[in-house]
Formats: sequence, C-alpha cells, structure tokens
Amino acid sequence: MSITLKDILENGGERLSLELVCGEEHLDRVIEEKAINRPGLALTGFFQYFAQHRLQVFGLAELTYLKSLSSKDRSVRLRGVMEKNIPGIIVARNRNPLPELRELAEEYGIPLFRTGMITSHFINESTLLIEELTAPRGRMQGTMLEIMGIGVLLKGKAGIGKSETALSLIERGYSLVADDVTEVVRDSSGRVMAYANELTRYHMEIRGVGIVHVPSLFGVASIRRESELDLVIELHPYENDAEEERTGIVPNEIEVLDVKFPFYSLPVSPGRDMANIVEATALNHKLKTLGHDAAKELDEKVIGTFLRKAGA
Repeated sequence: MSITLKDILENGGERLSLELVCGEEHLDRVIEEKAINRPGLALTGFFQYFAQHRLQVFGLAELTYLKSLSSKDRSVRLRGVMEKNIPGIIVARNRNPLPELRELAEEYGIPLFRTGMITSHFINESTLLIEELTAPRGRMQGTMLEIMGIGVLLKGKAGIGKSETALSLIERGYSLVADDVTEVVRDSSGRVMAYANELTRYHMEIRGVGIVHVPSLFGVASIRRESELDLVIELHPYENDAEEERTGIVPNEIEVLDVKFPFYSLPVSPGRDMANIVEATALNHKLKTLGHDAAKELDEKVIGTFLRKAGA
C-alpha cells in the first residue's frame, strides 16, 4: 500500500509536529520506501547509495554542514539532491530552512516541512507512522472479544446470536473490542490487530433492545480499544445430518490478511449455552498455546491402550 505526503500530514501532522513551509500543491507525491533518510553523504556529492525514494530529513549535522559552505556551493549541493526527485524534505529541531533550500524546493516542486522534534525522535516516530499507514488492513463481519487474553472473533449470519453471546461473556468479566463489524490490520511483526470503527466503538446492538453503551452498563473493564486476533469462531444453525468436529485433533484454519488462525465452527441450537462453549473454546486454545493439547493427549492414551492390549 502506497501513501502520499498528504496522508502523512493528515494522519500524523500533529503527532510529528509537522509544519508545511512550501509545496502544498505537490502533497500528492508518493513515498515509495518506508524508511527515513538523512542525506549527509549526498550533500557532499556522493550519490552511489543515495536513498532517493525516501523522505529526507535535514538534522543539525546537515544544516551545520550546509552553513559552512558559500551560498553558491550550497545551491550546487542541494540542487544535486533535488534532481533525484526526492518525495519531500523535513527540517528538524524547528530550524528555519535555509533560503537556498526553500528556493530549490519550490523550483523542483518538492514539499518542504519543518518539525520541532529532534532528528532521531522524528525518524523513529515517522517510521512507525508510515508502517501503520502502509500496513495491510481490512474489515470483517463479526464481533471481537478478549477472553482471558485471547482475541476471539465471533462470525455468523445475522440473527444467529453473536451479540447475545458476547453480552453473556461481558457479564462474566470479559471484554468487548468491536460489535458486528471489526477492523483488522497486520503490523510489521506479522500480528493481526483488531479494533472497532470510531463511530461504533464501545456500543453493541442487542435485538429487541437496541443500541447499548457497554462501559456505561458494565464498567470500563468491559471494553478494550484493540486486541490481537488469536482465533476465529463461526456460529451456525444446528443441522441433524451435518458432520460436526468431535475430537479437534485436526484443527481447521482460516486466513485473515494472509495470516492463518485456528477456526472453529460451532452449531447453535435452543438451550445450548453458546457463551459457555465459546469461553471453553478460547480457554482450550490458550492451553494449546501453553503446550497442553487435550485432544492429542487423549488420542495418544487410546492408541497406547490398544497397542498394549494387542501385545498382551
């Protein structure tokens, strides 16, 4: 996913303390590489490994070096950098851009910013911001909960009882992340994080009741702003002739943003406490992550018993 300087300014302008000096009409320039570059070597005339597709940050070292040159030499060195068609320039430490820097930025149509942050802090924070903005993301129909530290996404057709099941789990002390529609994003470490849309955050729709504000009813401990996704559970109507999983030895999987997660399909029928079953599924998954797989252990015991009897 590519982003532009306009995306940076709109989504992280305040976070990065950015002030646009010039080049407002060129904010559609695309940032092709996530990392940030300091053009120290390029200013000396060495361009062999110049990262021209990255945002260029002029810190104290670059500015001090440029000030040591004559105005004519500054223009020559800066023009060499501008000719590489860099996406944008940021001057750190709230320093005023040199006249030659501003003139050439306007000439080449390169947006020029300044920030009050020190150079190293700006590089770290802007790198995180760009990673967040370029991370793969999507939207899933379902209710997201955190159960004993396990992020569970409940899927199923409308009216199957996702919100009602979630409400029962919230009453037991677990936390709601998102109801009905869940936003997902994959971070740089490969984790898939789930969160609610800002408009519907902390609200649930209960059929026959309407919209409820969860923290007002159950307290602030009943909600989470985001949670890592660990498993997906789909609720579906019970069918007599359907073949349901009975052992759990061979786990099913589902892909979310190209990451595989355990997938459980749970039948819903009158009198079946789905909150209990979802809770048990989540806790059983937690035991598996700790190395305790009940299905495999029982299977090994059964096989061992048959082998002993066969050898007797």
